[in-house]
Amino acid sequence: MEENQQLERSLHSEDEESLTLPGRRSGNEEWRKSRSEIGSDNLSSSTCPVRLCVDEHVTKIYNAFHPFLYQFIGDELTRSEAVEVLEITKGIILDLSNSPFKKRRTSIDLVLNNSKFQKLLPSFGDLLDALSLEKIVNADGKVEICLAGNPILTSLALPVVLDALDDLIYNLKKSEKYGKNMFLLPLLKLNRLHSGSVIASAEELPFGIVTSAFDGTRISKWEEPNGAKGCWVGYKTFNNNMFELAAYELMSANNAPERDPMDWILEGSNDKGISWQVLDKQTSQFFEDRFQRRTYTINSASFPSNVFRFRFLAVRDINFTSRLQIGSIDLYAKQREI
Repeated sequence: MEENQQLERSLHSEDEESLTLPGRRSGNEEWRKSRSEIGSDNLSSSTCPVRLCVDEHVTKIYNAFHPFLYQFIGDELTRSEAVEVLEITKGIILDLSNSPFKKRRTSIDLVLNNSKFQKLLPSFGDLLDALSLEKIVNADGKVEICLAGNPILTSLALPVVLDALDDLIYNLKKSEKYGKNMFLLPLLKLNRLHSGSVIASAEELPFGIVTSAFDGTRISKWEEPNGAKGCWVGYKTFNNNMFELAAYELMSANNAPERDPMDWILEGSNDKGISWQVLDKQTSQFFEDRFQRRTYTINSASFPSNVFRFRFLAVRDINFTSRLQIGSIDLYAKQREI
């Protein structure tokens, strides 16, 4: 509100705009501090509030692709046939995304002529459930996909499944182990942690808040305004459940590759963050593309934890930017709960 008022006044001012505008464009430090846009150099405290992750649907969607992949092998689909089926699925999701918010509905009669897709339908149930959708047969025999629950839940989930389909198609195309041996990360994304709480050294308001790294969509990101040379993000599991991590993924954000994380340490704690165990350490990492996911397996000794922390030590170009940004962070457990 303050920035809008100042912008309005600046329309009638003869002063230089950069001297009157208090917001991001001027970089005014006091204004940014008031908006919690400047982080602390002390990694033991935070100017960012604790935020809850509303992302159970993301985990359900990732889990829902598990029967897809197994049926590809069971039906002995070739790699190109598997990609074709996923492209058909993506087309259906796009049709639903473009249909009215409260009356989402699309016919799948035409794609049912594809025998490969028709065989996939039995494994379609988990994905439809994750999207609050259902398959129905009308009185005239036409088969449609339509809403089965809260339309808001469907609206939240549709962008996630579209991004997940793009990732799955990309990984299938480049996978060197198509077949029974392909059931590893990044293709198989089971037991993703969700519904926890997160806190960070700082965040960019309003569009770079820390939960944006856990919402499963490419269009959002966590941005740390002062994190190029050191920042952190902590994740506390739902109900303090203990998990042993199998792997994690980081995805680069939409722009500004100089802000990509380059060096970091992942730690776990089983005593509410009093003491920490190093789970993984990476240096000189490089994201070649925007929205690129990189998967890292946990090779350290078993250490069940209920709090996890990334300490990002440096970005790709610390001389060019003061910021760090990440498109997504996903943590995968070896099993659902310990």
